[in-house]
Amino acid sequence: MNTERQYKTDSSEFRTEALALISEQGYSVQEAASALGITTSLLYSWI
Repeated sequence: MNTERQYKTDSSEFRTEALALISEQGYSVQEAASALGITTSLLYSWI
């Protein structure tokens, strides 16, 4: 049984697209995070 925690890494392209939802398409951080399936705190850390 593998008990090591595995972390998902997001590509820089994914981050760029996520931030574009906010800056170019007018999404709020909460709306963008929900649409992408990530937490708002993660999205705020990219801003």
